[in-house]
Amino acid sequence: MTTTVHFDDLASLVGQPLGATEWMTISQDRINTFADATGDPQWIHVDPERAKTGPFGTTIAHGYLTLSLIVPLFVDLLEVQGVTTKLNYGLNKVRFPAPVKVDSRIRLVAQLTDVKEVGGGGKELTWAGTVEIEGSDKPACVAEPVYRFYP
Repeated sequence: MTTTVHFDDLASLVGQPLGATEWMTISQDRINTFADATGDPQWIHVDPERAKTGPFGTTIAHGYLTLSLIVPLFVDLLEVQGVTTKLNYGLNKVRFPAPVKVDSRIRLVAQLTDVKEVGGGGKELTWAGTVEIEGSDKPACVAEPVYRFYP
């Protein structure tokens, strides 16, 4: 479910859970495409035969692939009206507690933790995000992204 808020009312969401996205399957094709785009064709990601004998018994997604997916997943959780520009400003913290095995399903759970005004009439949003793996006790990624939105 998407939460919709106007730019002027962003601070009202601080501390409020934004919920969870739909599940997304991480296919071998997605992993291979990421490996090609980043120049990281390590066998643990792209060689299913060799990965069968590796530590996870199958290929796994790159940690940075999982991290990169929080952007489109977050868009499914929060729609901000009255905004012309949205910037990914950075990350305060990132950890990858568990690997995402090929064909696993992931989803994002998020909560806004801070909203403050920045120059140019913008607002800086800090949020806590957890990428869950279906059926796993450990998350794939725990991150604290920072975005800047401008009217």
